[in-house]
Amino acid sequence: MKLLTRGVLFSGALAILAPHHAAAQSSAVPYPTRAIRLVVPFTPGGSTDILARSIGVELTRAWGQPVVIDNLPGAGGSLGADRVAKAPADGYTLLMGHIGTLAVTPSIYPNLPYDPVKSFAPVAWVARVPNVLAVHPSVPARALAEFLALARSQPGRLNYGSGGNGSAAHIAMEYLKLKSGTFVVHVPYRGTAPAVNDLLAGQIQAIFTGAPAVMPFVKSGQLRALAVSSPRRLASLPDLPTVAESGLKELAGFEADQWYGVVAPAGTPREIITKLNAQINASLNSPELQVRLQAEGAQATPTTPEAFGQLIASETERWRPVVKAGHVRPE
Repeated sequence: MKLLTRGVLFSGALAILAPHHAAAQSSAVPYPTRAIRLVVPFTPGGSTDILARSIGVELTRAWGQPVVIDNLPGAGGSLGADRVAKAPADGYTLLMGHIGTLAVTPSIYPNLPYDPVKSFAPVAWVARVPNVLAVHPSVPARALAEFLALARSQPGRLNYGSGGNGSAAHIAMEYLKLKSGTFVVHVPYRGTAPAVNDLLAGQIQAIFTGAPAVMPFVKSGQLRALAVSSPRRLASLPDLPTVAESGLKELAGFEADQWYGVVAPAGTPREIITKLNAQINASLNSPELQVRLQAEGAQATPTTPEAFGQLIASETERWRPVVKAGHVRPE
């Protein structure tokens, strides 16, 4: 069965069930018996969308039920996340969350309509995705140290794009600016793909975003990669140094990878969470998907729902001071 795109209508409407009643029913009713809606809270083409579609294909293949990828961008990913938080807790509406939606957004939106910890049940940590700092070929810098020196010599003259205020790309660059003491102007877009398109056209000069979104253009020579945010180099770009390898003391130990994972509405029956986690982990452990993810610069991270929940909680605390220092504001 083919992976469907947004627009497929679901038949019927389920009432929100109390958790104990849902759990009792889950053991009697097979899951899944119909289409699963996997919400991506950003526009198509970015890392979140790419990973969601990869997982969707695997779930469709394993279970014979279509996975509908529903792109619902807006408010730094909080629009789509809120839809999932308020959906029936039956396992048929899921969110492909990421570092921004689940860990950074709470520090940006004081009146967020959902709680990243209390409103969701962690399902599966899907992948780490290192951020790649890429520039347009017109930028006269061939290494990270040169780029930062250029930024220091011309404060405010360089700019960078991101998928929006509070997006993972925004936070990663603000972290780099904070650690290096540089000033580069932020240009927010409504999604990663539009930002990358403008970078390719030379309308902006840089981006520090997930490897999958820029990898094809780096390999084709349309963009120049300067550094990767992970502690280790990418297997797919072995000649690309890490930020920590820049030679700058202030960047020693630098790490600012994105991470992605699936969550469900709070109260989703444990049996369903367990089945989803087992199948997603099985997919992530398959050689085929590992090769596909590695080619995109992503690193599979199969683990338990509990471990993923701990990651969400710890990362929320980690990025709060970065949001404050970068004066990150809602769109």
